[in-house]
Amino acid sequence: MIKMIRNYQVVIFLFTIISIAASAVPKTEEGKRVLDHDFQQHLGEEHSKQYDHEQFLGEDQAKTFDQLAPEESRRRLGIIVDKIDTNKDGFVDLSELKAWIQFTQRRYIEDDVERQWRSHNPDNNDTIHWDVYRKNVYGFMEEMDPADLEREDNGFSYKAMLTRDRRRWSVADRDGDDSLVREEFTSFLHPEESEFMRDLVVSETVEDIDKDNDGKISVEEYIGDMYRVTDDDTEEPEWVKHERETFKTFRDKDHDGFLNNEEVKEWIIPHDFDHAEAESKHLIYEADADSDEKLTKEEILSKYDVFVGSQATDFGEALVRHDEF
Repeated sequence: MIKMIRNYQVVIFLFTIISIAASAVPKTEEGKRVLDHDFQQHLGEEHSKQYDHEQFLGEDQAKTFDQLAPEESRRRLGIIVDKIDTNKDGFVDLSELKAWIQFTQRRYIEDDVERQWRSHNPDNNDTIHWDVYRKNVYGFMEEMDPADLEREDNGFSYKAMLTRDRRRWSVADRDGDDSLVREEFTSFLHPEESEFMRDLVVSETVEDIDKDNDGKISVEEYIGDMYRVTDDDTEEPEWVKHERETFKTFRDKDHDGFLNNEEVKEWIIPHDFDHAEAESKHLIYEADADSDEKLTKEEILSKYDVFVGSQATDFGEALVRHDEF
């Protein structure tokens, strides 16, 4: 149960990270616009690769590939490439790669909703009532010491998460009956996917980053959400310096030194930005050895680590899709 609750925090964090990477940036000295999301500058190489893997494979598949040996990763990647190349011309172009990324993201959401719908609704009723969900997820709190409920651990507390979920549930509940049909439950679990939930996504993001609880985000809070200073750090990395400048020049529209809710919304949910297309362009950029703006199977496999090859193993158990491999 505890792991389940904490995963809801991760949803907003991941969405924030995705959106950080997806923002517009200035042109280079040569006059060319830099990549739509330069992950090396924004998040560091390892976080960049993990995002690429999740966008290309879907989150569950990425977890599976993260635990495979390189040879097996390449073998499975080859099977995926054949599926992406829908016109069978031997190349993966931008439209094919974009369609694949959109498919994997839809599949992840559908699978996640199906798992949690079954978990909270084993009888497959038409709706799940809040009382049922609260008891399933937070019922253990009834046995906890009140002091433990109030205690925060790095900003996390059970009571705060219950309050947040209650608020999110109420917003997702379009007909106000305190029960969610499957579509409403999808909006509850993945609010970033529903237009009417996006103001709530912004509010939750501000709450997560706003450490002094003044209702807005300072540059230090903005940087602190992405970068943690360690004892070994003598100087900030270049990507952190870049983000400070980005905050000042692009994020803080009214130049008051803070991000308000509207500025955060423009940051994490830009209205004219296509995540799938931007990620597709990024992957092609990374693997396109001959600069023809499309990828051969060999080019993709030679850059398998960009697509699937992380050897990180700290993401828990994964669901292996035997039907695909």
